[in-house]
Amino acid sequence: MIKKGLKVKVLTGKDKKKEGEVIEIDRQANRAKVKEINMVKKHIKTTKEKKGGIVSKESFINLSNLKLVDGKTKDKKTEAKK
Repeated sequence: MIKKGLKVKVLTGKDKKKEGEVIEIDRQANRAKVKEINMVKKHIKTTKEKKGGIVSKESFINLSNLKLVDGKTKDKKTEAKK
């Protein structure tokens, strides 16, 4: 199960084979945000508190396009029995 803070690998799309840490998960829509993956440009309007402009930020990726990468878990197929 993919949870916040775990390391994942992207299986499809423009960021294929890249790895990153899960920042946020939307369980109802089956989507997750991964750090430095699926970056999009967002136009921000200027307000009194913040300066506007074009900002790059992460966008959501479907959970089916992510694979959990963890050094602690071992695949049964790759582990040799003696």
